[in-house]
Amino acid sequence: MEIIDVTGKPPLNKDPLVLVIGKFDGIHKGHQQILQTAKGFIDESSETLAVMGFSDHPLWILKQNVDFEKRITPDNDKLALLKQYGVGRYYRIKFTKEYAKTTANTFVVEHLSQLNIKRIIIGEGFRFGSGGASSTGELVQLCAQLNIDVTVLPLIKENAQKISSSTIRAAIKEGLMEPVHSLLGRPFAIKGTVIHGEKMGRKLGFPTINIGETEAYVEPKPGVYLGVVGIYNESIITDYYHALISAGYRPSVNGEGYLVEAYLLNYSGDLYGKSVSVSFLRYLRGEINFSNLDDLVKQMELDKSEAEKLMGFI
Repeated sequence: MEIIDVTGKPPLNKDPLVLVIGKFDGIHKGHQQILQTAKGFIDESSETLAVMGFSDHPLWILKQNVDFEKRITPDNDKLALLKQYGVGRYYRIKFTKEYAKTTANTFVVEHLSQLNIKRIIIGEGFRFGSGGASSTGELVQLCAQLNIDVTVLPLIKENAQKISSSTIRAAIKEGLMEPVHSLLGRPFAIKGTVIHGEKMGRKLGFPTINIGETEAYVEPKPGVYLGVVGIYNESIITDYYHALISAGYRPSVNGEGYLVEAYLLNYSGDLYGKSVSVSFLRYLRGEINFSNLDDLVKQMELDKSEAEKLMGFI
């Protein structure tokens, strides 16, 4: 997939495109429907499916709203998922306070006119232009000046609830992984590299892997989860293991900062330096500050037993 970084106008390009526009954090079921619809308009012999999105969420850049600092799918995850849906080009707009001043007219007449767009596909909640003041109706009118067709898709609902990245982000922070799974169409996952830690879990009889490079992700509610760890061999996951996942601040061992670690059931080996994907399936309990390590070990035994029962191991 070709990635084009944009700071103002996109570079002039005459390749015929079917273009999807949106933030696309999460690539949830609503996003998936938009992408599938866009693929249906593609003449594969001549047209490319392209997506135009932002480097950062506007509410983080403009208002420093911490709820939007982190992502459900940071860039590497988002790009990998978009590629799976047949996207051949991604325009990554560097969203800044200056770019936020771009008017709806400028965006369409000056920016989109740089591209050979045959059709644009958006969701009905799409807003654009300075202050998000313009809606789908204005996009349709402006694009008509350039002879660009616009398809507006209705918002997708799950159990009468609108599917949105904001809803999913909030559910992750509450540890509500089953609803997250339903809205995403897959479990919420954090990808990173296995790093060296203090090896406390090994000393307690529960060797865990510590996951590094997770700072860009929305942080799940502190606690213990049932999940699955996928181990990458180059760019492909080749092995999966059920796991107990601890996410949080580890007060019982005087932990520093938020950490994701996992105890893989029925696994023994060395994963240091390996890339892994940690998928959160179910919240089991909250984070507890134990007064001594013996109580911590007893609770870990209970957690392991519950996980094995839920997985049908015992």
